[in-house]
Amino acid sequence: MLEDKDRIFTNLNGSNGPSLKASMARGDWVGTKELLQKGASWIISEIKASNLRGRGGAGFATGMKWSFIPPKKDKPHYLVVNADESEPGTCKDRSILRNEPHKLVEGALIASFAINANVCYIYVRGEYFYESGILQKAIDEAYANNLIGKNLLGIGYDLDIFIHNGAGAYICGEETALLESLEGNKGMPRLKPPFPAGVGLYGCPTVINNVESISVVPSILRRGAAWFSALGVPNSNGTKIFSISGHVNKPCNVEEVLGIPLKELIEKHAGGVRGGWDNLKAIIPGGSSCPLITKEIAEKVTMDFGESLHRDR
Repeated sequence: MLEDKDRIFTNLNGSNGPSLKASMARGDWVGTKELLQKGASWIISEIKASNLRGRGGAGFATGMKWSFIPPKKDKPHYLVVNADESEPGTCKDRSILRNEPHKLVEGALIASFAINANVCYIYVRGEYFYESGILQKAIDEAYANNLIGKNLLGIGYDLDIFIHNGAGAYICGEETALLESLEGNKGMPRLKPPFPAGVGLYGCPTVINNVESISVVPSILRRGAAWFSALGVPNSNGTKIFSISGHVNKPCNVEEVLGIPLKELIEKHAGGVRGGWDNLKAIIPGGSSCPLITKEIAEKVTMDFGESLHRDR
């Protein structure tokens, strides 16, 4: 169970505004300059030590992914944020874009600095036109306050952030198909290798991360890798936003620790199954690519990166 003091997304329900002023009151953009001045190597080391894994589904180690970018900048480096949230039943990133956009913008700045990128693209699902507008306002506020742009925060580093709106193609959630779409081509996956870290956007080294993965970075650096890694369970550290929908009494997005039992997650935050737990037939735990799990299995599994795959049959 996540305690309020450890909660990263304190405005997930939109009770306060998404503006820069409101975000700073919640702790965003506090000490950002000092974090950057500690250097890219320190940032990557902290993210590695935190055991942050990608929140988009694959669960790849975020710090490890960043470290794959070549240290020597023979070509431009790019950060691409995957906000093409198209998995059925998933709407967590929409809540971040709508209610916590400055967490994403600040996280994009720090991640771009860590991989020596001067341009960041945020690829937003086409249907999220309302959220795209809120995000653009947050980016504009960041430019106006020298948080991004030329010589941002007076540290001699430049960063431009651009929004690219998709056209509703489900396949563009796959990272290389997203890159193809971003380049103006048909959104079809590329053969791997080469991987984006070596040959990504426009043939240049590129890191592609999920919205939530990037948005938690500032909090990890402020509170420390040890704090984040102490949450959750081994190999599934930290917190995660879960989208709960369907035949529950209170559909919601909620931040919880990884490793929380699935039944507890549903009963505590979504008001339980309509008609009671015994009325449950099956659950889709992670989008259309996941198999259905029965009530009996749902009573045993925990919400992490491995347990749901290793269950009694």
